[in-house]
Amino acid sequence: MDHTKEILQQLPAALLPWYQEHRRDLPWRQEVSPYRTWVSEIMLQQTRVAAVIPYFQRFMAAFPTVEALAGCDTEQLLKLWEGLGYYSRARNLQKAAAIVQAGAFPQTYRELTALPGIGDYTAGAILSIAFHQPVPAVDGNVLRVASRLTGSRDNILDTAVRRRWRGIMESIMPADAPGAFNQALMDLGAMVCLPGGEPVCDACPAAAFCQARALGLQRQLPVRAGKPEKKVEHHTVFLLLQEGQAALRQRPDTGLLAALWEYPHVPGTLDEADAARQLEQWGLTPRRWVKSLKFRHLFTHIRWELTGYVAEVRGTGPADWLWADKEQRRQLAIPSAFEKLTREWA
Repeated sequence: MDHTKEILQQLPAALLPWYQEHRRDLPWRQEVSPYRTWVSEIMLQQTRVAAVIPYFQRFMAAFPTVEALAGCDTEQLLKLWEGLGYYSRARNLQKAAAIVQAGAFPQTYRELTALPGIGDYTAGAILSIAFHQPVPAVDGNVLRVASRLTGSRDNILDTAVRRRWRGIMESIMPADAPGAFNQALMDLGAMVCLPGGEPVCDACPAAAFCQARALGLQRQLPVRAGKPEKKVEHHTVFLLLQEGQAALRQRPDTGLLAALWEYPHVPGTLDEADAARQLEQWGLTPRRWVKSLKFRHLFTHIRWELTGYVAEVRGTGPADWLWADKEQRRQLAIPSAFEKLTREWA
């Protein structure tokens, strides 16, 4: 690892001037605070920057302080989060805010990582950007950059390898600009050292000492061995309409998409005859079958293969269902997993 560290020690001097000229103008960078950095980093998990920006702006308008977030209505919070996915992030934000508001914002790695939803990377981002502490923020982007610069063939999905990289990045952190360095790495991974085989090497400030570029290994690095296949689940989902209202039910308080509102669905792929029998089991009578379609939704570890039916029905259905009009549905958090089914009717 000595040669690796020797290569990466050249990075701050090359990267920081580039960052000053090319840094992205992002709303959480225009006004920096621990709270804003924290919220932005949680939103950016598994989500593109362009998608996050309007959500962040709306979120800050609704909950400008930790206290406002801690005391907000959970349904309002989930509705604001609607479309970002991974709703546990929003619930963890509120849980952590309830803890943080009782005292000063945590300023140590141990205190931060003890909060719900804050892991190694997010703690590093908050400490370096908001508190100017030399703590690395190592995620997939940083691992990709570091692997390519050093020509490393270590598997970045291996926990021990990721831990080793974190130690190396910590050793090269510039003490006078830790936040700028971490954000520069974020921007380099997002704008130049792109995933797949299309990095923009000619625009890279580290091109002169990049081993992957010298050896033509951009497409081979980083190594991501043993990534598990997504579990596949098949469901049949129903958009059931009557008198301008649609049937909804609330998911359990724990597990995938916890406590969100959803359109009724059952496991498996039902044909039209089986779908009609399912309506009967719910105590409903179909008046008109409007549409059927196939679609897919991806979660981190699960792929839903969905068969959808839109039908006009008579009856009230199970006691725990809610029949909601368009205005009511706009106030409720409904997962984007059902967007393709509801686009024309929701």
